[in-house]
Amino acid sequence: MENYTKLKELVASIEADAEKFFNNGNSAAGTRVRKGLQEIKTLAQEIRNEVTSKKNEKK
Repeated sequence: MENYTKLKELVASIEADAEKFFNNGNSAAGTRVRKGLQEIKTLAQEIRNEVTSKKNEKK
């Protein structure tokens, strides 16, 4: 559950940069959004692995 909380915080942390990029065309903010999305992707994969592991433990 700890990683899930981190995921929610990470999504919230890139919101301001996403607004700057999409609404104002700020290229640096776009770079930060892409970096944040890569971190989200990595964390999401870790969560998937945890879920699969816990699911298989119950069998």
